[in-house]
Order: sequence, then structure tokens, then C-alpha cells
Amino acid sequence: MLTAQPSNSIIVGTISGTVIDKNLKQPIPYATIVVNDGANKLVSGGITKEDGTFLIPDIPNGNYTLKVQFIGYTSYTQPIEISRKNKDVNVGVISLEEEAQALDHVTIIAERTTIEQKIDRKVVNIGKDLTTTGGTAAEIMQNIPSVNVDQDGNIALRGNPNVQILIDGKPTNISPTQLLKQIPSTSIKSVELITNPSAKYNPEGMSGIINIVLRKNANIGFNGNINLGVNWDQNARFNSSIDLNYRSGKINVYGNYGANITKNRQQGFIFRGDQNYRTDFRFLDNNKSHLFKVGFDYYINDKNTISLYTNQNLFDGNINGTTDIDFLDNPENNIFQNLINDSDNLGSTYNFDYKHDFEKDGHNIELEVDYNIFEGDSDDDFNFAGGATPDYNDILNNERTNTTINLDYVNPLSEKTKLELGYEGRIRRTDNEYRSTLFDDSKYRYDRDIHALYATYGKNYEKWSYQLGARLESYQVEAIFNDVKVFEDDIFTVYPSAYLTYTPGEKNSYQLSYSRRVDRPGLNQVNPIREWSTPRITSRGNPELDPQFTNSIEFNYTRKLTGGSITAGTFYRLINDEINQTLLADPTVEEGQILTFENFDNNSAYGIEISSNYRPTKWWNFNASFDLYAQTQKGIVEDVVEVNGVDEIVQVSSEVDAVVYNFRINNNFKATKNLTFQIFGFYRGEQEGIQFKTKPFYFVNTGARYNFLGGKGTASINFNDIFNTMRFRFSGDFPFEQNGQFQGETQTVFLGLSYRFGSGKNRKVRRKRRDSNEKSGGGIL
Repeated sequence: MLTAQPSNSIIVGTISGTVIDKNLKQPIPYATIVVNDGANKLVSGGITKEDGTFLIPDIPNGNYTLKVQFIGYTSYTQPIEISRKNKDVNVGVISLEEEAQALDHVTIIAERTTIEQKIDRKVVNIGKDLTTTGGTAAEIMQNIPSVNVDQDGNIALRGNPNVQILIDGKPTNISPTQLLKQIPSTSIKSVELITNPSAKYNPEGMSGIINIVLRKNANIGFNGNINLGVNWDQNARFNSSIDLNYRSGKINVYGNYGANITKNRQQGFIFRGDQNYRTDFRFLDNNKSHLFKVGFDYYINDKNTISLYTNQNLFDGNINGTTDIDFLDNPENNIFQNLINDSDNLGSTYNFDYKHDFEKDGHNIELEVDYNIFEGDSDDDFNFAGGATPDYNDILNNERTNTTINLDYVNPLSEKTKLELGYEGRIRRTDNEYRSTLFDDSKYRYDRDIHALYATYGKNYEKWSYQLGARLESYQVEAIFNDVKVFEDDIFTVYPSAYLTYTPGEKNSYQLSYSRRVDRPGLNQVNPIREWSTPRITSRGNPELDPQFTNSIEFNYTRKLTGGSITAGTFYRLINDEINQTLLADPTVEEGQILTFENFDNNSAYGIEISSNYRPTKWWNFNASFDLYAQTQKGIVEDVVEVNGVDEIVQVSSEVDAVVYNFRINNNFKATKNLTFQIFGFYRGEQEGIQFKTKPFYFVNTGARYNFLGGKGTASINFNDIFNTMRFRFSGDFPFEQNGQFQGETQTVFLGLSYRFGSGKNRKVRRKRRDSNEKSGGGIL
């Protein structure tokens, strides 16, 4: 231990440097810097900035110990002397190693999931504890703070389904619900929650952005990993993935392949008390999906980099479903429907990126062009027994293209200020064609052009920093149904944003932010072509939907602890013309209903969130989070009332004050060096909406993992939903009194095996991942 040396004349100096990840060669923001004296007492400290740099001022002359700490990394220490001849000490670049470090130069997945609170997003770095939870991204999402997934795979952020889902920062033209079920969990590197995006980002999505970042290796030499898994209850679900990478000289080539082959049975019922009949649903999904990602980076020189990659997502699905309507008082009126659905689609993404770095550090310009194509076909055969509906066949063809162009310029005007300017263009073309042996054929075309300019300006002080921004956006849309223009819009809008952060010391950080966002109706929400139907319920879009605008303010606090960290936040949203799903009476079908979307009145929402990472002992660590959301919903719903002995449909005003809360905790127990156990628990409280009230539910997963072959191999076993409690239950009074329940194959056993191979140190080019997408509609059924 070093002893501080007194001096007759006080010399005040500084300590500065940069902290980076040893493998990734990337800066580590918010790392803790501690300066201790010879008695190991704290003298001063701070945290690193976004670029990994730090400056500790006002250090008296003497001998000290510099310590650098960050969650998930091995601590770094170094002796420091401040003297008259050496009063401004620059320690240079400090490289931190992850605690779960690579063995034999093999890059492996971190042992445990960690959460980073950055200036504009929360980053959940996926560790082995979550990759073994299930086979797909949909199952991973159930473990992410602030995120909820319903029984159909529809995703919500902070209790709101109006969220943008991106893959590597890009739209895919595949519905989020389907996409999450196709991506293997082992292909996911991290999940970014951008709840209050700055003006630099696409303003679509009322509750924010969820960006799923896929794994990409960039190790020198040849390396990779292989993952195999099976998940079964009544039926088996197989998933596998392989990552390969080769880096030599100026060229880095990488590829990822993931496959899911799944069978999953879902069943449920809806009971109509007023008519005393029950509708039972049973569906068996048999799906096959293949996800490819191939790309390369060419390092022309230290200032110029070109990158290309493509994602190819192939899907082949089959659904065999039955719908039985049983009239308990009049069984002679029973109706039975059998559905056989065959569908296949191909989603292709082609991405080009060129980045030029100027002489000044952080000064760069980047051009990115992303082209996405989706082609899908669906063939439905409906067969009936009872009732008057004849058998029929529906065929639906979908074609969509989406082109995104980004030009971004970043200029650090000084050590404390930064200016960002940019342009984004998004051009989308959509064609749907519907053919039926019973109903009229129809065509639907939906074209949308968006052009935007943005600017952000930020400045850092010793403890304070701020960022201001504005986005100017031109939005044009045209919808044509059966050669008739049914909707068009041309809007110019300004979207401001602002951030303010305060870091008084190395342990505390505060952030206040504001943004204005828009939620434009997604294709499935405006498409008047039927999405699906049962004898009593038909699902379709509403082409007359208007956009909804949201003003959001958010406050976050992060506290670093000795064994981890805790983050707490609160937010408030004011929503205009909120879009919600609704059930309307269908005048063309006896006792029929239409599941569609409507603009409701203005709505407000607020909530609190608390999440933490903590290691109480060497053998136990956990991630835990709690969130609570409250919202006031106002709208017009349809009700059936008796007038002069005859049932009539009337519109009534409805207002609901709803509170919903969620709690999740993921525990990891280390029994030996190679054997660990996990227990995950989740609870969701009751939620009341304008039309439906959903009941609370909970589930518990448990599992074990064993490392072998010197850490290159991993075997996993999980038992999910061990109490078989993960079911969706609801009740409602509008437009009819009804209640129901749905449940899939959730009580499953998962077996997984992974193997890593190769050698070489990691060096990865830093690529921008930005957001752009529009949400797709989903159902409660």
C-alpha cells in the first residue's frame, strides 16, 4: 500500500485517461474512477464520459492508488504520484477485461446479463442466463425489464403496444409478432430500450423503440460457435444457430445462421353470458424458419471503412385450427369451423455503409443505405359443419419494399461540445391482393414517403451535460383500395427533444429528458382486407385511422453499488387521438363482432421503473426489476341495449383509470466453477382497458448450466412455467358481456448444447444502428 506524502507547499494536479473494453477496443462509458490515499480512504473520483475519457481535477500532491471499476469487468489499479514535476498525470488507455474472460483466445458469451443506462437508452447485454431460457426472441423478451409479451407474441413497452421493433437498427417488413418467434435466442447479443429517443431518431412509436442486436464476431483469424437446443411440452421445438467469422488484414467476413422448427398448440375459449354459448379455439402451429446474416467489413485505411451485409429470413408455416361454437341451451344451433392455413414468406435486407473519419477524433460522416423486400403468401381453407356458411378458400399475397437512406455528420466542436446533423429518407411501397371463393376479391396499395432533417447540439461541463435537438419531417401517404383512393395525407411536423444529465460523483447519475413522437397507423391496422375470421369474429384494419402524437417527459436515476447498480425512473406521456383495438358489432353476421382499430380520445399515462444488478455473494447474483404504469383511457365503444323489446347497438362514452404492475427477478447460483443454476420469476398484475379487463398471472422458470471442455462447451437444461400458470384471462362488457382464456404450450423442458472454437483477439468496427419502422397490428386473440 502506498502512503501519501505531505508537502510544505500544496501542488494541485489532475489525473486523466481513457477506459476501453480490452476485447472490443471500444470506450466504456460510466465506468467508476476512484482515487484513494495511503490509508485507502477516498480522496476524489468520477465516472467516464460516453467516449470513455475521464478527468479528475484538484488532486493535492502525494502518492495515491487509482482504481477503475465497471460492472461485469475485472477492476484495474495503478499507483499515481502527483508532484511539482508531474502534476498533470495522463495514464493513457486503460483496458478492462470482462470477468467471464475468453479461454484459449475464444470469445464467449458473458455469464450473466447486465444492464447499462446510457444517455438515450437502456442496454440489456444478453448473457448465458437468458439465452438458455428459451428458443426464440419472444421468450427472451419476457425477461427484459419494461417489456411485456402477450399469449400471441404481441409485444408492449411500458404497458403500451405502440412500439417499434428493429433488428440491428433496421426495419424488416416482417410483422414483429412473427419475427420474434423466428429469431433464435442464441443469435441475440443485446436488446436496446430507447424509451425517449432524441431528434436524431425516427419519431415513430409512442412508447419508444426496441432494437434487437444480433451477434457478429470480428476476431482475428477463424472462429465461431455452434448452438443446438430442443424445447418440448406436448410438441417439440428445435432451434439451432452457428456463427462463423474470419478476419485477416483489412477484410473481416462474418456469417450467422439460425433455424427454428416448432410445433406449438394453443387453445382457449370465449364465453358469452347473455346468449349462454361458448366458443372454443384449438390451433396447432407447425412452423419452420431460417435466418441468415452474411457480411463483410473492408478497412480501407484508418479513416475509411466500407461495410456490407444481408439478412435473409425464410419462413414456412402451417396452422390447423378448429373453432367450435356450442349453444348450451340449443345444441342444435352448434357451429364448427376447421381452418387449414399454409403460408410462406421471404424477408430480405441489403445494407451498405460507408464511414469517413476526419483528422479530429470523433469527427466523421457516414452514409448508410438499407433496402428491404418482403414477399409472402397465405392460403386459408375453411370448412364448416352446422350453420349456413359454406366452405370457402382465401388466398392473400403480400409484397412490400422499404428503402432507407441515412446521411449523418458528427463534429465535436471542442472537447465539451458536439454537433450532429443528418438526413433520413424512408420510401415504402406495399401491395396486397386478396382472392376468395366466397367473398369479393380485393386489392390494397399503401405507399408512404418520409423525408427528414435533424440537428442535435450537446455540451458537457464537469458535472452537467445537456443535448438539444429538433427533427423536421415531411410525411406523405396514399392508400388505394380496389383502384379507389380511400386515404391520403401530407403532413409537415417538427419533433423537438432535450436531455439534461447531472453526475455529482462516481456513484450517482441523474437524467431528465423530453421528446415528441408520433404513432402512424401500421399496415395491418389500416388494411381493410380481412386478416382472419371465425364464424362470429372477423379481424380487419381501419383505413380511416389518424396518427396519434405523444409528448413524453422522463427522469432516471442510477446509483452504483459495491456489488452492482440500481436504476430508478419515472415518466409521463400525453397522447392525442390514441389508437386502440376495439370490438364492434358486425351487422352482417348474427351475433357477430369485428375486431379492428379506432381513434379514441386523448389519453395520459405515467409510471415508475426500478431495475438492479447485484451480487450479494461470490456464488449468487441477480437481476431484478419492478414497473408500475397508470393511464387514463377515454373512448367511444358500442353497446347493445334493449329498446321497446328489441336489441339495438348504441355508442356510449367510456373512461377507465387503469394501473398495471410487473415484477421479475432472475437469480444465478454458482455451485462450482463449471455448474450454475438459475431461477426466474415473473408476476403481472391485473389490467383494465376500455373494453377488457385482463386477470393477473405469474410463472416461474428454473434451469442449470454446465461448462465443459475447458469452457468451450456448455450444456443447459431448463424447466419453464413449472407451475403451469402462464395463461391469458380476460373479461369484458362491450359490445357484449363475455369472458375468456387462452394458453399455449408454456410448461416446457429445454435442453441446449453449445460449442465455441477459434482463436484471435477481437477487433470490431463500430457501426451505427438506427431505428426506422412502423408497427403492425396485433390481436387479443
